[in-house]
Amino acid sequence: MAAVQQAAVAAPVVQRRPHRDLTWWFYAIGKAIVGIVFVAAALFPLAWMVIAGFKSKTEVIETPFQFFPEVWRWENYAQILADPTFTRTMLWTFLGAVLFTLLALTVNSLAAYAFARLDFRFKRTLWVVVITTMFIPGMTILLTSFIVVTNLQMLDTLAVLVIPGAASAGMIFFIRQFYLSIPSSLEEAAMLDGCGRMRIFTKLFLPLSKPPFVVMGITAFLAYWNSYVWPIMTITTPDQFVVQQYLATFRSERSTELGLLIAGSVLAAAPVIILFLVFQRQIIGNIKMAGLK
Repeated sequence: MAAVQQAAVAAPVVQRRPHRDLTWWFYAIGKAIVGIVFVAAALFPLAWMVIAGFKSKTEVIETPFQFFPEVWRWENYAQILADPTFTRTMLWTFLGAVLFTLLALTVNSLAAYAFARLDFRFKRTLWVVVITTMFIPGMTILLTSFIVVTNLQMLDTLAVLVIPGAASAGMIFFIRQFYLSIPSSLEEAAMLDGCGRMRIFTKLFLPLSKPPFVVMGITAFLAYWNSYVWPIMTITTPDQFVVQQYLATFRSERSTELGLLIAGSVLAAAPVIILFLVFQRQIIGNIKMAGLK
């Protein structure tokens, strides 16, 4: 009897898969179909734009609509890439976007650390003021911002595109919430070792800031890369144009060459798409983390 009990205990337990009836299969297939429809609807405009870059200027607007061109014109992309103005504008915009992102992360992370960890006079009042600026539409302060940068003689410079929008209440709020989740015991241990506030920030908080920095860095990069209204107000020299200004100027001056315009738009969107594909895991992971919190 004891041997039988020992054998029963030692026998592996086989877990049976749950029975999946017809209703479960209908539900799974329905979810898959809905997902495919949403993905197709989201990717269709991008796919059409890429393929339209291979069409002639008449095929882009011809009726009835044809998704694929009759003759694939690779010269559209080759011609726009051979344009020195386009390549210079892309490099200039990329440089400005990188500088803007670095400046925004530096300024806003320092402010977030101050509001999260420091105690100073009128802290609550200042925090309310900072949060309140999130509800002020950017269009309402364009004129006053233009007057300020004009008086500072910043027009037609890279500084007018990088400096004014670097401070962001939304970015400060996001990074501050992350800093509040860091255990205070780590900061106290660093203080016992003789570290000052600035060293604690650079040696402790910055290495831990990769999750919010990825999300906020990509947000800042996209904001600069897609900016249009502010650059057309402050930049008039063609050599200082950002990529959105170049495309708008191209459209007004060469409106009939739609194939070239679409090819340029595809190449202008490529860095943003590549940036998202590279950091998509970090972005999705941070969104999930924020949802759990």
